[in-house]
Amino acid sequence: MTARVFVDTNVLVYRYDTRQPDKQSRADDWFRFAWRSRTGRLSFQVLQELYSTLTRKLRPAMPVTDAQQIVRSLTSWQPVSIDLALLERAWLVQGQHLVSWWDALIIAAAQTCECKVLLTEDLQHGHEFGAVRVLNPFASPDRSPEEVLAALVP
Repeated sequence: MTARVFVDTNVLVYRYDTRQPDKQSRADDWFRFAWRSRTGRLSFQVLQELYSTLTRKLRPAMPVTDAQQIVRSLTSWQPVSIDLALLERAWLVQGQHLVSWWDALIIAAAQTCECKVLLTEDLQHGHEFGAVRVLNPFASPDRSPEEVLAALVP
């Protein structure tokens, strides 16, 4: 079985951002892999950030109905909700690793989902937060997601 992969907002946004075709293509590779293997995980925080970015920050902005459909479809990835247990875990992560509050919430959500990999470009590639390892999806553009994960996760 392939390890679960927590996908951060920035990776999902690049999938729809036509201004950076190399990153768009790579983000799409990872998205398709996570969808096909059913290993993609995320949080409602990621879905909220994604919706806001697609409809307000992306240029040109995506139509609201399109962004809503994307968010709805991603709920099949079993998004984790922010509850007291997640907040407690995020406070521990923030205190132990000196990361921003928003990053601590993402890391705590990845841990809660029992992911082995956190796919993001916002944290240091290779850094480990307990059992979760950060993987920058744009660091190895010549290797498939399967090859990257096989080398990273035993």
